[in-house]
Amino acid sequence: MTLGQAQEKFSQDLVKLLAHAFSLGYEVRIGEVQRGMAQQKYYVKTGRSRTLDSLHLKKLAADLFFTKDGKLVYPVELGKYWQELDPKNEAGMFWVSFKDSAHYQKNH
Repeated sequence: MTLGQAQEKFSQDLVKLLAHAFSLGYEVRIGEVQRGMAQQKYYVKTGRSRTLDSLHLKKLAADLFFTKDGKLVYPVELGKYWQELDPKNEAGMFWVSFKDSAHYQKNH
């Protein structure tokens, strides 16, 4: 699968995740999807990331901020749904060494 095809599949899965979230009564604010290397280096320097190989650099990750009843939440049910859509999908809320609860990515 080419990078472009992976990006298209990521976009399709993202639409499914958002539709599912809306059907459960969540609202969403989309954070970063695409990120440049300068921003990534800054995040590593300040501890917001641990890698210079973030999938945001390849447009294969998105930070999603879900709210319900006006409160920011990180719904485990949405993280599980995301991972069930494709074995290459990963939700940062399940990472052990570095939790990133708003992060959703497709490994390529």
